Amino acid sequence: MANILVVDDELGIRDLLSEILNDEGHSVDVAENATQARLARNESSYDLVLLDIWMPDTDGVSLLKEWSMTGLLTMPVIMMSGHATIDTAVEATRIGAFSFLEKPITMQKLLKAVEQGLQRNVPAPAAAAPVAAPGKVAPTFIPTGYSAPVVASVAVAAAAADAAPNAHQGFDLDRPLREARDGFEKAYFEFHLAREGGSMTRVAEKTGLERTHLYRKLRQLGVDLTRNKKN
Repeated sequence: MANILVVDDELGIRDLLSEILNDEGHSVDVAENATQARLARNESSYDLVLLDIWMPDTDGVSLLKEWSMTGLLTMPVIMMSGHATIDTAVEATRIGAFSFLEKPITMQKLLKAVEQGLQRNVPAPAAAAPVAAPGKVAPTFIPTGYSAPVVASVAVAAAAADAAPNAHQGFDLDRPLREARDGFEKAYFEFHLAREGGSMTRVAEKTGLERTHLYRKLRQLGVDLTRNKKN
């Protein structure tokens, strides 16, 4: 989960971006102008900022420059605009903007840009664990006398495998059609919620349902919406 600041003078855009990012498990603050954005940045440290260029008090490029000159540009900033010129985008990039999104912003472009921006702050992965020599296969049982750490590691691996969403499930077909259908639909949606980490946005896109219809359907089936939600 990342801390993200959305700065835009249009309420509809702030609400839309906040909803999508919250659904992805991020913590989102909003600001409707540069003044509110300054206060938010002074009080909090963000992993990423989505910053509109054209705002009524101070434009986004000027605010970006201000942050850069005062040492507050410590996070990736993605600029947004529906009317910016190429020169404006180039200027923002020169100052320190990470990337630029042109409005109207599609969900796919937003999530991709956010993912790339957050990856910039991810530390390099640690060295990989030694790989077993070719031809040696891990035992499928634990002989008597193995140490507790070995037993614990195998147990954790088994638990992880059991917790993973299973695409192949059995169903009791010897029951009324409505009950059998509801059982299948519940398992279907629970599978996709588990695989997408509880993201309603991704599940709606995957299943081809509108979010409102999807919420209504899940409540009707008794699906626990908090079970697989990212923390």
